Amino acid sequence: QVQLVESGGGLVQPGGSLRLSCAASGIIFNSYRMGWYRQAPGKQRELVASIFSGGGTNYADAVKGRFTISRDNAKSMVYLQMYSLQPEDTAVYYCNAAIGTITRPARDYWGQGTQVTVSS
Repeated sequence: QVQLVESGGGLVQPGGSLRLSCAASGIIFNSYRMGWYRQAPGKQRELVASIFSGGGTNYADAVKGRFTISRDNAKSMVYLQMYSLQPEDTAVYYCNAAIGTITRPARDYWGQGTQVTVSS
């Protein structure tokens, strides 16, 4: 009954912006670290950004200064605001909710993913 539903992906030109949203249900939202991951064809899934319940954040070096992760605990929502998008940002973006560490999560849930394509 846990659901993470992403939205907001699409096609954008280089230099453009998108805002991804993830709606969570079936979890005690405030207990979870939330994150955005992405996976391009032929590549491993990688962490893009994560945010703790209290608001602390981590970002992949590739997106620092361009992407901002945020969460609304009252609405059980997490967002990824993306600016200055480049072709290398093209991937399926996944919403993640977790308790524990990245390597050894005690709870780990995933959304279905939303496609982001950056192309002229």
